[in-house]
Amino acid sequence: MKLNYKRTVRVGFAFVGILLLWQVYDSWCPTLLTEIIKGRMGATDELEVQWLVGIIMACDNLAALILLPIFGNLSDRTSTRIGKRMPYILTGTFVAAVAFPFIPLFFHMNKVGAMIVMMAVVLMFMMMYRNPAVALMPDITPKPLRAKANGIINIMGYLGGAFATVLGMVFVLSSYLKGEHNLITIEMPFVIASVLMVISALVLFFNVKENQIAEEIKDEMEEGERLAAIADPVDDNKPMSKANRIMLFAILGAEFLWFMSDNALGTYLNNYVFYAMGSATSNTAIMVIAGGLASVVGFATAGGIADKIGRKWTISSGLILTFMGLVLMCFIKPSSNILASGLKAFPKMLLVVWVIKGFGMALVHNCSFPMVVELCSSKKIGRFTGFYYASSMAAQTVTPILLGLILKATRAWSMLPKYATLLTFASCFVFTLCVKNIKAGKVANVKGLEALGDRD
Repeated sequence: MKLNYKRTVRVGFAFVGILLLWQVYDSWCPTLLTEIIKGRMGATDELEVQWLVGIIMACDNLAALILLPIFGNLSDRTSTRIGKRMPYILTGTFVAAVAFPFIPLFFHMNKVGAMIVMMAVVLMFMMMYRNPAVALMPDITPKPLRAKANGIINIMGYLGGAFATVLGMVFVLSSYLKGEHNLITIEMPFVIASVLMVISALVLFFNVKENQIAEEIKDEMEEGERLAAIADPVDDNKPMSKANRIMLFAILGAEFLWFMSDNALGTYLNNYVFYAMGSATSNTAIMVIAGGLASVVGFATAGGIADKIGRKWTISSGLILTFMGLVLMCFIKPSSNILASGLKAFPKMLLVVWVIKGFGMALVHNCSFPMVVELCSSKKIGRFTGFYYASSMAAQTVTPILLGLILKATRAWSMLPKYATLLTFASCFVFTLCVKNIKAGKVANVKGLEALGDRD
């Protein structure tokens, strides 16, 4: 049994589009919302409006929480000439790509309602895209090879995210907010992300023939079922076993907690750098690049680590590393060095934190999704992908509101790293305590030069 690297890379173009758009969305939208709401309310302190920013960001995620399982179930039952996932991927991509550039345009025009509507449209159609796109990998990859395949497609995704981050460095948001109201500054990252997302979807469409591949690898998928790392064999004709159900709930519960932490950092990071540290928003991009590079290393090595110690201890190790990095973040203070721009120098230790977190969470994300879809047959991958993303979206619905209220009550940006640290510790405790370490059966994986071969 060997992983088809060429085919996996092609599937990875779906992740390029996802993380490309998501990185621009998470880096820019919270700060755009902060500024437009602060102006409308006449607030003098950005902390006064973070709870509203959190509610708006969470409302989009609430819609996604409902839509993800729906699209997962629908795609499982869809059968078309181009496959069961591809119709949703193409439709979601093109609608989201058209709507995305209108977000900064309406901000520039000071139309807060229209801006929020466009954010909702983008997010909802990305949910139509996201679940089927993610389900595509386990559709065409035997269970014992999914951790390695997940590492490859996540690396592809992070390349898209890294490119979006570079756009953030070229088009610096803080320069716009400091009075240089050039529309191109805030519009171009969104336009470029939309164009590249469409290109990545087209590359996927023309190079991944779902129906043909499914027929070619039928025997391999059946062998993968036999070698699955689960407590009890999966049988679609029987209810899920108690041991498998406990394992599923434990993984999803821990996932909810680590996404509470991770999304809090992602949502408020640009605001944290700009308002709390007093530094230019281009430094957020540098942090994301550093974390992204560490994540690539994590994704590249996580599959091999999981082969040695199992997916459970790979995830637990990643959570412990992330926890240690966030503890360090709690002690970082704004620099006293004022630059010529009037902004403060960027605290370099934040880069160290993001490198540790990037590597640690790569181990977590690389192995957690394969553990969830390991618990179902190929007929229910879309549904179980929906479970995985419903848990993450539930966390992303709750955490912006909760943290926004905490920031408003405490009037202290230092609560962000403390909040994330506590939740990461809780997720590690739940996961390590409740999830069994079940290693996959011995697989005769091809090694050496032969492993680089491919079958079309």
